[in-house]
Amino acid sequence: MPRSDAPTRGDGLQAVTMAFRILEFLAEQRGGVGVTQLARALGTTKSRVHRHLRTLVEAGYIVQSPETEKYRVGSRLVTLGRAVAENFDLAAIARDEMRSLRDMLGQSVVISRADSAGAVVLATLPGREAIEIAVKPGSIMPAHCTAQGKLGLAFGEPALRERVLMSRLDLRTPHTITSPTALREELVRIAARGWAVAPGESMLGVNALAAPIFEGGGHMVGAIALLGSIQFIEAEPSVAQIRHVMQAAARISAQLGYAPPERVDRAAG
Repeated sequence: MPRSDAPTRGDGLQAVTMAFRILEFLAEQRGGVGVTQLARALGTTKSRVHRHLRTLVEAGYIVQSPETEKYRVGSRLVTLGRAVAENFDLAAIARDEMRSLRDMLGQSVVISRADSAGAVVLATLPGREAIEIAVKPGSIMPAHCTAQGKLGLAFGEPALRERVLMSRLDLRTPHTITSPTALREELVRIAARGWAVAPGESMLGVNALAAPIFEGGGHMVGAIALLGSIQFIEAEPSVAQIRHVMQAAARISAQLGYAPPERVDRAAG
C-alpha cells in the first residue's frame, strides 16, 4: 500500500517545483503579470497557476495589484533574496574572475559589496605595475565620488539615491561631482551603459572602471572594478577594458543565478 504522504501528480514535489517556477518567472519581470500570461509561459492551466498564486500571496512572497489584478514579487521574497545574497562569500566566488582580469589587463582588481553607506571593499588583487594602487579590505568608498559607489546609486534603491542626492556631497578633489543635478545626470548615463568611472574624483591621478554584480532576483549586490593610475585607466576607458570588466561582472552574476540582459557587448561598443 502506498504511503499516504507520498507526492502525487500536481502535489508534493511537483507543487513545490511549480511554485518555484512561478517565483522565478515573476522575479524576471519588470512589471506585473496576469494569470493567463503566467499559465502560457509555464505551459500549464490557469486554474493550476491560480491555486499556487493564492498560496504564495497568503505567504507574502508575491502581491496582487487591486487595480490590475496582476501579480509581482512581494517584500518577503525580496528580503529573502537579499539575505541569501549577503550570505554568499562574494570575494571567494569572484576570486578566479579577479585573477583573470588582473592577468589580462595588468591593473589592480577590487571586489566590493553594495551598502547604504557606499561600497564596502571585500578584496583587492594587486596589479602588475611597479607602483601599486590599492584599497584596503573593509574600506568604505563614498557613494558619490567612486565608481563602485556610483554604481550602487545608479542600480540600487531609489530611496537611497534620493537621500544621497539631497545630502551634502563632499569635495574630495577638484574633479569631485558636488552638484546634485550633475550627479543625477551621471547616474542616468551609468544606468544606461552599465559601467562607471571616477577619474580623479576621490583621489587625484587615480581612476577605477567598475561594473555591477547582480544576484538572481536582479538586485545589485556588489561590483568588480579595475583600479589604477589615470595613465592606464583613462577617463574614457578603452573598449577592451570596458568589455573585459563587464564580462567579468556578468560571469560572477551568473554564478549568483542572475540572467543578464543583452547589454554587455552593446554597452562596451
